[in-house]
Amino acid sequence: MTTPVIQEEPVLQQLQLFRTDVEQEFHAILTWWMTHTVDEQYGGFYGSIDHHNVVDILAPKGIVLNSRILWTFSAAWNQTHQQQYLTIATRAYEYIVTHFIDEEMGGVYWTVDHAGHPFDVDKKIYAQAFTLYAFCEYYKATRRDSVKDRAIELYNLIERYSYDREREGYIESFDRSWNTLNDLRLSAKDANEKKSMNTHLHVLEAYTNLYRIWPEDGLRRQITRLIHNFLKHIIHPITYHQVLFFDEDWHARSTVVSFGHDIETSWLLAEAAHIISDGELMIRVKKISVQMAYAAGRGVDFDGGMWYEQDSATNLWVKEKHWWPQAEALVGFFNAWQTSGDRSFLDRTFASWEFIRENIIDREFGEWRWGVLNEANSCDRTVMSWEDKAGLWKCPYHNGRACMELLKRIDTILKK
Repeated sequence: MTTPVIQEEPVLQQLQLFRTDVEQEFHAILTWWMTHTVDEQYGGFYGSIDHHNVVDILAPKGIVLNSRILWTFSAAWNQTHQQQYLTIATRAYEYIVTHFIDEEMGGVYWTVDHAGHPFDVDKKIYAQAFTLYAFCEYYKATRRDSVKDRAIELYNLIERYSYDREREGYIESFDRSWNTLNDLRLSAKDANEKKSMNTHLHVLEAYTNLYRIWPEDGLRRQITRLIHNFLKHIIHPITYHQVLFFDEDWHARSTVVSFGHDIETSWLLAEAAHIISDGELMIRVKKISVQMAYAAGRGVDFDGGMWYEQDSATNLWVKEKHWWPQAEALVGFFNAWQTSGDRSFLDRTFASWEFIRENIIDREFGEWRWGVLNEANSCDRTVMSWEDKAGLWKCPYHNGRACMELLKRIDTILKK
């Protein structure tokens, strides 16, 4: 990435103050997870904690939550070397290895019950990718060969069963024995299609992290193919929004725009091209990543918060502001500023942070709220208090990662 040359003292001062805020919030997020989520009775971490920090001790435990805890606390250790973070990462790794890994058929289960017994045993590629992503980060923290071997094993499973050798891309989901399922969805809100933007994004993210510890030629080729899948099929060549769902032949099966995924992809795609050091591809991806950031800006409200979705066919908006698009907006707009030098992107980053401080960070119960929504024809915001503070999807990954990314990027700028 290209960091703009900063000559204005006020910008440096803004970045220094911003950094102080972000670092403080980063440690507050991790402290909440260490304080409230550890399950001393059944092991690992609780499967669900509500908005008011009330634990549902009998809730199933999901691999997405557990792998994201593993990644976040491993990354936190790698960045800060605070022992408490490595302790939580090790707890997460050992729980995943003991309870989520299918030693007979390979891969990881989607959920286990509260006591750690297999519950939903389907092999969703999204889940395999997140576990691979987390194992790579934990390997960087521990340098244990067995961890790296497990990461490579998951990569090989994804390539063996999910990769579409005829059309390229990755098939969504399989049963425990790796047979194709009729219902391929990650959740009830998703389309039941063979391929999705979301799974491809997180396979790319996982493979990028694997390449950092295992720069193998075949893996590099697959990362390159994935980037081209985004450029050819997923990112619209005119709007620079992404198509969310596809059939097996890459025919579009969705008209919904996800602003959070657009801004998240804009920086993860650039990171992947940078990791494999393909100069020509890096130039092309940088240009597209900036265009994606401009496109995602359509979903930013006057208060700096990012809306959830818009159906481009019906112009129906989902006017909710969930925690994770706000977190991704921080990094995506900052990355677009670093890449393009357009000051408006830095202003969007600051505006997003102010929205998060005022509306998403929970000053009473800790961590980040699921989100807020505006009532029809009203400026009053309603907190989505019926949603989890921790659960199958609510985790420390988006906000924790955003803080770590910003701290690294700001430190690089300030050192220059």
